[in-house]
Amino acid sequence: MDMPRVTSRASALRDGFTDRELHAGWRRVRRGYYVGVDGAADRTASQQHLMLTDAAVQAASPDAIISHVSAAVVHDLDLWAAPLGRVHLLRNRATGGRVTRQLVLHSMRITPEEIVLVGDRKVTSAARTVIDLARTLPFDQAVVLGDSALRLGKTTRAELVEQLARHLGPGTPKARRVVEFVDGRSESPGESRSRVALHTARFPKPELQASIVTPDHRFVARVDFLFPELGIIGEFDGLIKYRTHLRGLRSPEDIVIAEKAREDALRALGWLVVRWTWHELTTQTWLPRLTQATHIARPLTRTGYWYPEPTDHPHGSQGLNSL
Repeated sequence: MDMPRVTSRASALRDGFTDRELHAGWRRVRRGYYVGVDGAADRTASQQHLMLTDAAVQAASPDAIISHVSAAVVHDLDLWAAPLGRVHLLRNRATGGRVTRQLVLHSMRITPEEIVLVGDRKVTSAARTVIDLARTLPFDQAVVLGDSALRLGKTTRAELVEQLARHLGPGTPKARRVVEFVDGRSESPGESRSRVALHTARFPKPELQASIVTPDHRFVARVDFLFPELGIIGEFDGLIKYRTHLRGLRSPEDIVIAEKAREDALRALGWLVVRWTWHELTTQTWLPRLTQATHIARPLTRTGYWYPEPTDHPHGSQGLNSL
């Protein structure tokens, strides 16, 4: 993240600022630490947390390492509903952990290869961060985090497995379940949460980001969730594509028209398309619609083929699949 640097009161006074200037033109991040008002405006929760983290690191002992959710923020991993009210730091010792209003200080064993520099921040590696949080966060929150770490290339499944085996202890079964489930083909927190909901509802495991082609191998669409045995395509619509900076020169109307043409082409091949939004994901109203669709789609005749997206999962599908 491109973030303004946090400055201690002592440093600001050495640079010639006065306390009156600090109180008038700076924002206090925590006691004794400030950031310029312009730099503090319109920041996301993660960006605000990063400023609090920088202040906590400056106030901590030199051996403190950024860890847990604070490390996830530094690595720019997806966090959904994870608490960001406290900074998490780690020291390589067996005892001495503590919790305050703004800080959780962990006393845990860590090896040099589990510590990396992100810019000038000393932080737990992405693999160590995912495993630490997989032990403590709820399953769906940990999956969102782990999926993004794999998708962004911050770690690999092999590294997660190795990291898990290195630190056995409380939370190991919970973390192992997360490692077995995460999939870098999930392209957003909404898709990750959808996968968890599908798994909980005992739907068949979907193919992620599969490509649909016509009988003469013309590409039609790359879809979020494919249920080949059910004849259903699931699409999570996070509405991101409608934002100005992402849609490019296309208007929202152009995108809607293109989406309709895409769905018409899929239906012409015999697929039933079910779409859901963030609101429906939160309220779980999409799952009954998906269940109802299974009774309609099965009798349909489908034509063409589908290709799976490559995956590092040992049980992922490979090759061309006929319908």
